Amino acid sequence: MTLTLYSKPGCHLCDDMKAIVAPVARRFGVEMDAIDISGDAELMKEYGQQIPVLLLDGRKIAKYRISEAELRRCLECR
Repeated sequence: MTLTLYSKPGCHLCDDMKAIVAPVARRFGVEMDAIDISGDAELMKEYGQQIPVLLLDGRKIAKYRISEAELRRCLECR
């Protein structure tokens, strides 16, 4: 399983989501890729107004916010 977090610097929602996702990913032994969209025009076009966006194995599971409980449920169902 892989979690992918699309975010950009200076985004407080992104920082909040990283603070929730990173420790849960570690507990579950799941790889987490944090991708900064600010240097990629295509990613900015796709995700710029929706960040943070969290994907699990390429499928969007959250945007803007996710709780620890919601993330655990997503990971447990996989």
